Amino acid sequence: MKITFSSPLASLLRPYITLKQALGRKYALEASVLFSLDRFLADPKTGDHNLTSETFCQWCQKLEKLKPGVRRAYMRIIRNFCLYRRRLEPHCFVPDIALFPRPHQHVSPYIFSPAEIQQLLDQCSHFKPARYSPLRPQLFRLVVVLLFTTGVRRGELLRLTVQDYDSHEGTLLIRASKFHKSRLLPLPDDVRREIDHFLETLRRHSLPISPETPLVWSSFGGGRAYTPESLRYGLEQLLKRAKIQTPSGRLPRTHDWRHSFAANALVRWYRQGVDVQAKLPFLAAYMGHVSPLSTYYYLHFVEPLRTLASRRFAKHYARLVRSSSNPKGGA
Repeated sequence: MKITFSSPLASLLRPYITLKQALGRKYALEASVLFSLDRFLADPKTGDHNLTSETFCQWCQKLEKLKPGVRRAYMRIIRNFCLYRRRLEPHCFVPDIALFPRPHQHVSPYIFSPAEIQQLLDQCSHFKPARYSPLRPQLFRLVVVLLFTTGVRRGELLRLTVQDYDSHEGTLLIRASKFHKSRLLPLPDDVRREIDHFLETLRRHSLPISPETPLVWSSFGGGRAYTPESLRYGLEQLLKRAKIQTPSGRLPRTHDWRHSFAANALVRWYRQGVDVQAKLPFLAAYMGHVSPLSTYYYLHFVEPLRTLASRRFAKHYARLVRSSSNPKGGA
């Protein structure tokens, strides 16, 4: 359904949403929040129909029944629009983010080490085949390999089909995912061998292997991909078997695999001595981000990344630091 704006901000709201969608975002939730503000400002009961500090506070009062995190997210949507508006109207109202509800504390991601991945791969062999997943041990081995080496999102993994893997080119096609973007991922040789071996195992067991067959296949519903819940359950069983948990005692989340991929990519680059900053656009493209700014969310200063970065800094700048702290002579 096409949204029709009618407040004094209508001429700015339409191009703003069009711009966001042109950048690859669905922007459906954000558009509905902006429409809510538009309706409020267009309401005859609203005294000042322009967006001011007073009208913004009045609109926020209508969000009181929502959780603080949701209210903060909605208010940030309006603030981002106001920052866009400021480009054309320098003196327009922009909400003060310091007055927004306090954000929830982000959960620190768990970064898997290569040694822990080997533990998980070893545990896959102890999985028992299931009626709905006769190749459950081999399938979860492939799941662990793909999550750790490609950093794909859970939904992207579950949407993969046999035809998305090109064995000759050694690539994996991620179709129209977040931000409406498709991307082609080149795979390391050992990952190619894992996929080839899994597909050959499917053939030997006379299981479905048409181009449309989901790569993470189950027999439910006549043959379909695992559900997010069944995938999470299987990964949690592996983590428990391998006795891998966070410092707080919980199991790592499915999304932590994506964080681990990004952090371990930086570790490899530091060890190879390459320019990490120059590599970030490539990492952003591989992970399916609109820009490297989104990728920074996944870059965490953890060990051994902390040590590697500190060593590089010391190698290039330690002399300058010593010269500054112990100057010869003085004025």
